[in-house]
Amino acid sequence: MASQPNRKIAAAVVREDAEQKQRLLDRAFALAFKGLVYAQIWEDPVVDMEALAIEPGNRIATIASGGCNALSYLTADPAEIVAVDLNTAHVALNNLKRVAAQRLPDYESFRRFFAEADSVANIADYRTFIRPHLDETSRRYWEGRDLVGRRRINGFASGLYKRGLLGNFIGLAHLVARMHRIDLKQFLGAKTIAEQRAIFDEKFAPFFDRKLIRWITDQRSSLFGLGIPPAQYDALADGKPMADVLRGRLEKLACDFPLEENYFAWQAFGRGYGRGKAAPLPPYLQAGHYAAVRARAERVTMLHANMTDMLAANDAASFDRYIFLDAQDWMSDAQLAALWTEVTRTARPGARVLFRTAAEPTLLPGRLPDDLLSRWDYREDASLDYTRRDRSAIYGGVHLYVLKDA
Repeated sequence: MASQPNRKIAAAVVREDAEQKQRLLDRAFALAFKGLVYAQIWEDPVVDMEALAIEPGNRIATIASGGCNALSYLTADPAEIVAVDLNTAHVALNNLKRVAAQRLPDYESFRRFFAEADSVANIADYRTFIRPHLDETSRRYWEGRDLVGRRRINGFASGLYKRGLLGNFIGLAHLVARMHRIDLKQFLGAKTIAEQRAIFDEKFAPFFDRKLIRWITDQRSSLFGLGIPPAQYDALADGKPMADVLRGRLEKLACDFPLEENYFAWQAFGRGYGRGKAAPLPPYLQAGHYAAVRARAERVTMLHANMTDMLAANDAASFDRYIFLDAQDWMSDAQLAALWTEVTRTARPGARVLFRTAAEPTLLPGRLPDDLLSRWDYREDASLDYTRRDRSAIYGGVHLYVLKDA
């Protein structure tokens, strides 16, 4: 019998009304998704915070994922952030980050733990400063062993960002590239955007024309490592060969933003954050935000829950901001309607909803009942601008909706 966490993930992913082959693929993804997927979230928090316009005192509902964005929102001084996730590993990671922000002795140790994440000193700090204050469930997770017998907490001594489903996928991509005599780390030596473009055009772009790569990426299971289930694969492809879609997204990541500003590129091409004080980092890991994150970390409430169920348990007019990442790409029409019913009920005046989609257009028109969708104003021009400036470059669209005046 499936465990409760596995049942929650399966309920969110498996399309029971689909053909048997599709259901089997969905169940395979649910199995892959039950462990750590994202050690680092892949949505740009700078774009998020601009779109959300978080004000002091706001109450925020967000999907947690790797936790980078939830903690980064603290820099805007909200009253509370309720972060939910169906993945128990993500819940444990968020709890670890929150306690570490509060309990590690200084910024240097906090940065070493999460920005470098590859020092044996981190394990000593975990035992001394974090473990005594960590909840029992999260402690059991980190002190337990993964599928190959390694203690999970030891990932912070050997390179956390090389672990998890996404970390393994990026590592495999580096291996396949090396087999074709392409060194992805070479990209990190570029000094200008012009050099970044030259390396991409010469080394990376032709890689996606290889027959083997085109065949592999045409398999729906090939992108499980990116955390993309079969239903989202179809939206991402949008009728095009997946190799061409991936080349376009990688081109944006590689060529649209300077390396010194884009830590997503460092994760993709270097399998970790850059070294040195000038290396780009998420807001929660930046020295200038450390005091605020440390002082406000207790405002993050982490729940192992479904977003719709969490909202249903809260009072009317009790939230100001909502962040759904790309979770709606997985949802049926009935699930979307249930979610937005609770969003509309719990939204305070001026509430904002931000989400991403694998495809470019917003997915709500034609799928939400008109009486729900008509309550919200889609900021189309702003959404296009946020999409253009999202440094992670993975998503086709970043979408902002604002509650209309009653």
